[in-house]
Amino acid sequence: MSSIAPRASGTVALTALTPVVWGSTYFVTTEFLPPDRPLLTALLRALPAGLALLAITRVLPRGAWIWRSAVLGALNIGAFFPLLFLAAYRLPGGVAALLGAVGPLFALGFAATLLSERPTGRKILAGITGVLGVGLVVLRSDAALDTVGIIAGLAGATSMAAGTVLTKRWGRPDGVGALTFTGWQLTAGGLLLAPVALLVEGAPPALDGRAITGYLYLGVIGTAVAYWVWFRGISRLPATSVSFLALLSPLSAAVIGWAALSQALTPLQLLGMAIAFGGTLLGQAPAKAPAKTPAKTPAKTPAQAPSQPTPAVRSHRDRASSADLAA
Repeated sequence: MSSIAPRASGTVALTALTPVVWGSTYFVTTEFLPPDRPLLTALLRALPAGLALLAITRVLPRGAWIWRSAVLGALNIGAFFPLLFLAAYRLPGGVAALLGAVGPLFALGFAATLLSERPTGRKILAGITGVLGVGLVVLRSDAALDTVGIIAGLAGATSMAAGTVLTKRWGRPDGVGALTFTGWQLTAGGLLLAPVALLVEGAPPALDGRAITGYLYLGVIGTAVAYWVWFRGISRLPATSVSFLALLSPLSAAVIGWAALSQALTPLQLLGMAIAFGGTLLGQAPAKAPAKTPAKTPAKTPAQAPSQPTPAVRSHRDRASSADLAA
């Protein structure tokens, strides 16, 4: 991060904790939560956390921010979560993670369109490097492909990238902090998820203490705190730089699987981690600002001698001056 100011480096490091925490979702889901309830998990991650933040901040969106919060909540939460889980259920975990790693490249395209940030060769190289590194970490030779799962994975990556860039473009209303802004989006996304989860999966099952602990972790740490840090980072860093930090999520999941589930890490996976981490750092390079057209200087005209008033005009001016003095 040598190209980033020290203060920005601190913001990057703090924001990077969010995808690191997101990497623990797989472990918590498989070890603590009831099986085959992805939409319920998404709903319980988003809606309770959003309502709790609204109760704490006591500020509701107004005016244009009502529909803007709904759009951002759908892109970052309400649509992203179901697409993510659909891809995870239809595809091997490695393939789903690889599709998610394409997100930074999508973010470069959205930033060029919505923020006028021209993608640099360094950023494009970082995106390709990140996909290659994540692929080495998560892909297996026997990975099976599914058309619906691939579409869902790419749509999820597109949704997250668009939400990140739009969050940067719209910013926040004056006087509204990141915590309030997070509450708006989590609530909007959770309300969008609620009818879908009930229609597809039915009423939630009885939860034991282990499941409640898992949902509390995902709701408080993995969602409320994580998204607050994420949106804070978006407000202070280029949107494309933040999007590259998401590459850390599958790396975190692999490390947690190794540490908590005794999943082996091969030398090829370790190489992939190094490559993906390098792509993440490379992606922190500042975006190229839109070119400015130099202002045209007015053509110089030859100096003209001051015109001399005619005798009639001089006589009129003399009379006017006399009248002024008389008045």
